[in-house]
Amino acid sequence: MFESAQLGHKVDKAIYKEQEPLLREALLAVQYQLKEQANFPVVILLGGVPTAGKAETANLLLEWLDPRLIESHAFGVKSDEELARPAMWRFWRALPPKGKISLMFGGWYAGPMWDYLQGGYADRFEHEVERIARFEKMLSDEGVLLLKFWLHLPKDELKKRIKKLEADDRTAWRVTDQDKQFLKYYDQIMEAQLAMVMRSNLADSPWRVIEGTDANYRSLTVGKQIEEAIKHHLERGTLTQKRIEAAPLLPSIDGLRLLDKLQLDSNLSKADYSVKLEELQGRLNLLTRHPKFKEMSVSLVFEGMDAAGKGGSIRRITAALDARQYRVVPVAAPTEEERAQPYLWRFWRHVPQHGRMTIFDRSWYGRVLVERVEGFAQRADWMRAYNEINDFEAELDAANSIVLKFWLAISKEEQLRRFEEREQTEFKRFKITDEDWRNRDKWDEYIVAASDMIDRTNTLHAPWHMIGANNKYQARISILEKLCEALESRLQSKEKKK
Repeated sequence: MFESAQLGHKVDKAIYKEQEPLLREALLAVQYQLKEQANFPVVILLGGVPTAGKAETANLLLEWLDPRLIESHAFGVKSDEELARPAMWRFWRALPPKGKISLMFGGWYAGPMWDYLQGGYADRFEHEVERIARFEKMLSDEGVLLLKFWLHLPKDELKKRIKKLEADDRTAWRVTDQDKQFLKYYDQIMEAQLAMVMRSNLADSPWRVIEGTDANYRSLTVGKQIEEAIKHHLERGTLTQKRIEAAPLLPSIDGLRLLDKLQLDSNLSKADYSVKLEELQGRLNLLTRHPKFKEMSVSLVFEGMDAAGKGGSIRRITAALDARQYRVVPVAAPTEEERAQPYLWRFWRHVPQHGRMTIFDRSWYGRVLVERVEGFAQRADWMRAYNEINDFEAELDAANSIVLKFWLAISKEEQLRRFEEREQTEFKRFKITDEDWRNRDKWDEYIVAASDMIDRTNTLHAPWHMIGANNKYQARISILEKLCEALESRLQSKEKKK
């Protein structure tokens, strides 16, 4: 794949001088059109051989384009804030909104590659590349235009450049130990790089391999490919986001659904509840003050029928915690800022750091629940969301973030009783809305959607806990028990690894 970038491509000064102003004009034109339409964002990823011109290319693009509509991101050594969160968190934060451009050096490829070259395991490297491929597929499905450039140099050219830079005191600082290592093990590194490039050379986000020997050729080629790609994406208009028809999920032949068999009632008394509640809250408090808790985080997801008791259950958890340890995120309709980003972006921004807990009152499952039932998302979008959500939760778990998901279920009769009670109680009126009453008309559709959701996203690393909540006391106790058990299990596993 690198052979075509070792042919000695070159553009003379006269041609470059003639074409550069025309290219700059064309780039600005598509950039402003991108801003006006704001249908999709653009991510430009620059990778390649050391000294092949990544920095020079980035500087040139920032000069040619309107700097107000483009941001550059260089990902060096991780900060403490980044180390305390999943690996991809730093890249999600750098994604541009629709209508803008992000320029990234190396991006999500740099870490896995250097880890592998410094003695990492081949199977872990392959796993990372596969994860990246799924991430890029998700970006493409969300409408992101991802342009990946590999700037290439033959081994002899790299050697010549490093030697020239080191010979001049004014430029010697530009040669790093990594550059020297790259040259020393050039053949082995390029073999690994080729494997990475081939595995992540997807139809929607292909690698664009460009020879970096001649600066004029490199600059014009990168600029023209960016201009043409954005122009093509703009011409697709409202079709920018792919719509792939997906096969429907078929109900069971006998009509029996997962949630139909859930036991909703319990006879736990208020007196017994009060005793158990105090015991479990004390247990939870001690667990979150354990020294090893600072090395993990917790992401709690609360979903369920309206009036099933999510808010009351959350309050019984937070009552046992230090206010500095947790954050409750109530999830409603997305804002304009959130609609300008890929769907999961609004949740990645709230991922807790180690030593903290984030409680989601409603969550990323809105895509396969509300958006599915109400028709806000097309079938292809909510169908692919199952895998995207599973990937997201797997990344949280890999970063030592416990993911616990609770579905609170009540009967239709109990929901009606609670709705009427809320309407009649002055300080509870804010809890009942016209939308809640409308949702009752689609009760069966939500049961089907929730059953499918639990069935397809109930994983070992992020299990669903279905809680019968007709008795709100028992529901709260069950949730606290599951949370304490999960914390104890994770803390014990960390103790064994000592």
